[in-house]
Amino acid sequence: MKILVVYCHPVETSFNAEIHRTAVAALREGGHDVEDVDLYAEGFDPVLSREDRLSYHDQSVNRLKVQRYVDLLQWAEGLVFVFPTWCYGLPAMLKGWFDRVLLPGVSFELTDEGIAVPALRNIKSIVGISTYGRPWWVATFVISNLPKRHILRYFKLLSGGRARTKWLAHYDMNRSTPASRGKFLARVATEMKSFR
Repeated sequence: MKILVVYCHPVETSFNAEIHRTAVAALREGGHDVEDVDLYAEGFDPVLSREDRLSYHDQSVNRLKVQRYVDLLQWAEGLVFVFPTWCYGLPAMLKGWFDRVLLPGVSFELTDEGIAVPALRNIKSIVGISTYGRPWWVATFVISNLPKRHILRYFKLLSGGRARTKWLAHYDMNRSTPASRGKFLARVATEMKSFR
């Protein structure tokens, strides 16, 4: 399967970096064709500028600054997002990637009546992998687990509702241990090797 990995963390020695390396290696070991995007390492500009917003609906120019990412998104059959949950949400860099790349004519088409029609029907599987400082029950019941909903529900919608989804999370990182981190990395490796 053709898989696009989108990784978002600024520190190369972080646990998220280890998750990212584990995921990519396991996907390749599983025989998948992997394209790996490291937003911080690539210096991705997450800011949707005034110019970008003014040309947002003009499909003749709206993708020019982010063409590489558009091409990868349209090439992929599977998406894997690896990122930390910060302030109970997506990192700004990743949210900015969504704002700049999920454009009209790329992730959706607008009908004459202004109805958005999903355009990422090439996507068959979506996996989100994230870490949280707080326990799962706080993220889930107090904050409604916004990153999980954003990745799984939104991208499933953009796929026309057909994509399979999976969420892998290491909660309570503030009290994690080498054992809990090792167990999570093993789970990530297993899931990525059997990615479908």
